[in-house]
Amino acid sequence: MNLAAKPTLRVATWNIHKGVRGLGPLKRLEIHGIAEHLPELRADLVFLQEVRAVHRRDALRFAGWPRLSQAEFLAAKGYFAAYQTNAVTRHGEHGNALLSRWPILRHQHEDMSDHRLEQRGLLHVELDTGPERVGHLHAIVVHLGLIPASRTRQLAQLMAYMARHIPEQAPVVVAGDFNDWGLKQRQALALAGLFECESHADSKGLTFPAALPLLAYDHIYARGLKPETVEVPRGRPWSRLSDHLPLIANLR
Repeated sequence: MNLAAKPTLRVATWNIHKGVRGLGPLKRLEIHGIAEHLPELRADLVFLQEVRAVHRRDALRFAGWPRLSQAEFLAAKGYFAAYQTNAVTRHGEHGNALLSRWPILRHQHEDMSDHRLEQRGLLHVELDTGPERVGHLHAIVVHLGLIPASRTRQLAQLMAYMARHIPEQAPVVVAGDFNDWGLKQRQALALAGLFECESHADSKGLTFPAALPLLAYDHIYARGLKPETVEVPRGRPWSRLSDHLPLIANLR
């Protein structure tokens, strides 16, 4: 079967804001709504950021706090899950996760923290999607820093990581919250053969803030796969579930 005839691989990236919204007394639990609407994305792979493993204070505050980690809780919707912690805080920890329709072969984490005020990391997951799809696929979930200079160094670290751990011709999808919408990011990742899916579609990929999206902070980059369409679900319930909207891409 040639590449053009292969079926679509549908991937989504979503910063779920630790499964909660609001501040102080207005803070509300949204992880159940995220789980309820996750199947509507119809994604084969879901790249998640700001995923809670544990949070002792919120577990006491909210009667409906899941007993499982948020990655395991969301995986119950028909996925296998991989999770790695990026940040350890006073009451718990959170990090990146990948939900996959296919079993996970292996996964590993690399610390990308650029300074002591921001704990960041990447999650690298290897999958076998079968000969009818992509075959052996590398998926990398990222959540980059807020400071431009940090992001520049983190992108260089990402490319160095790929050069060490991923064969040059292997198909790769890198997705997540890049906290950036600039041309320099696209140019840097193009050096590693990664091309932004949004630039190949009639979509600006605006995902933040969810209630009135003005910025393209979330991105999907691919190597060895052709972007076809990009989607951003808008309006309720998506604008309520997190401060970011999901970004979805169909790839061949």
